[in-house]
Amino acid sequence: MAEPDVLLELSGVEKSYEATADSAATQVLSGVDLRLLAGESAAVVGASGSGKSTLLNIIGTLDRPSAGRVLLAGRDLTALNEQELAALRSREIGFIFQLHHLLPQCTVLENVLVPTLAGGPAQRREKAEARARRLLDRVGLSQRLSYRPGQLSGGERQRAAVVRALINEPKLLLADEPTGALDRAASENLARLLVELNREEGVALLVITHALPLAREMSRVLELRDGRLAPAGDGS
Repeated sequence: MAEPDVLLELSGVEKSYEATADSAATQVLSGVDLRLLAGESAAVVGASGSGKSTLLNIIGTLDRPSAGRVLLAGRDLTALNEQELAALRSREIGFIFQLHHLLPQCTVLENVLVPTLAGGPAQRREKAEARARRLLDRVGLSQRLSYRPGQLSGGERQRAAVVRALINEPKLLLADEPTGALDRAASENLARLLVELNREEGVALLVITHALPLAREMSRVLELRDGRLAPAGDGS
């Protein structure tokens, strides 16, 4: 059986901030290496301030590394300009944050379709809406299509945000503390749902989290400490 393709590869990624009048120079990432296979899931844990969100922002092209390379499907993201990065984000990367960021004036269905509004033929729009309806049914929101975010529970809002992140069929799904604002039951349901969608949709999943129950649902758990990634529990 052929080995799955490497989707994401980080090599020697560093991130530092220069000294300012209010703060000293800071080295956040000190040579991060990472390989994530297509369709694989992994969690990154670490202490507050260890650089987890900085790492996620670099992978998601929301920030640039000070040194090192980030490859997505073999493409060097550090060599792309801002316009190219924006186009890549919309096509190939889905984001889930701790707060759902749903538009309060829009319905659930309209919120999910926001990433598809860049234009395109009517046939493509119809396909996107059909996918949105299918995924919303999959996550248990088929009876909430016309609801607005204020009419939903916290868990329902986050499930809608997950569908929005998946609507453009990304290769990579990045989740930054996705259960951080949820109660225990909703957190457990969302963790289970993320793993199931990771398998069903064939999308690689990288989760930044403080929640060990969520982290342990992933196929690998990595710890960010001293600016580097290592298998969680590896004290070396």
